[in-house]
Amino acid sequence: MRDLKEAKFYSRIDPLHVKCVLCPHNCIINDGASGICGARKNAGGVLYSIIYGMVTAVAMDPIEKKPLYHFYPGSRILSIGTKGCNLKCPYCQNWHISQDMSAIAEFYEPGDVVDLAIRNNSIGVAYTYSEPMIWFEYVMDTAGLCREKGLRNVMVTNGYVNSDPLDELLGLVDAMNVDLKSFKEGTYKKINRGGLRDVCETIRTASERGCHVEVTTLIVTGINDDLDEMKDIIDFLSSIDKNIPWHISRYFPNYKYHEAETDVEFMKRVCLEGRKKLNHVYCGNVAIHEGSDTLCPSCGNLLIKRSGYFTKIEGMKSGMCSRCGADTGIKI
Repeated sequence: MRDLKEAKFYSRIDPLHVKCVLCPHNCIINDGASGICGARKNAGGVLYSIIYGMVTAVAMDPIEKKPLYHFYPGSRILSIGTKGCNLKCPYCQNWHISQDMSAIAEFYEPGDVVDLAIRNNSIGVAYTYSEPMIWFEYVMDTAGLCREKGLRNVMVTNGYVNSDPLDELLGLVDAMNVDLKSFKEGTYKKINRGGLRDVCETIRTASERGCHVEVTTLIVTGINDDLDEMKDIIDFLSSIDKNIPWHISRYFPNYKYHEAETDVEFMKRVCLEGRKKLNHVYCGNVAIHEGSDTLCPSCGNLLIKRSGYFTKIEGMKSGMCSRCGADTGIKI
């Protein structure tokens, strides 16, 4: 049997209790128990990651599936996921692994993942599907090996993490898509069992540190389908950088939440509002004409045409607009 991996970011309170400080839950964990995420367990006053190397899903994906539209568009990336999550969204799309700690997993050494990425001509490794922040020790070990081999590291995350572990991750992570679920603290606390302020700080810090950041908001019927709330998100993102790509995504009934799917006309209104202040707003999980295309914010030239996960770079060369010469900020 493989050895358990001692967790980082915890302190011992007394012989039987530890405090995990990986995420803002700051769980106090009794001997033999796990924290809210289910992935970090106290055994005799030592906190262990019980998911180190445990991979529930592995696939070669288009980078656009993360979704990342401005980070090596048209490329493919090895994507891996584990089980567990530090949030409890009732509409979770991947609940069978994020909320079920009994999900079947296979053990991969970090080197196994890197070798697999190289063999498949991947640009790197994406830590995705469930919440990679709670996989911290494994992500750091794997990401370090990726960096040594010249591969990129991508995280698809809810962004609910404390500042010190985030600081360590940003030393190795090249790109993030952060899921901004709402812009109301009450919604985060009651529905998602997390906190808005901490997620906003992750987005701001990652962007300021030079990590490539894109943001996704799943618009969920009856929870955040409010235009004023969407305008608040737009204002927040534009206050950081109006070039941050914002993906608004259509919700469909899943897991424990069964309200009707997101109204497409409402998504169109949100998209129009977003483009007043943000240079790049995209619509996901829905067929909206040109909803996934990338235009030059300076001259309107079509830079990238997308249909599903088919991507064609049309009006851009070496990251510059072929019409006006503007720097698009897109990594290619």
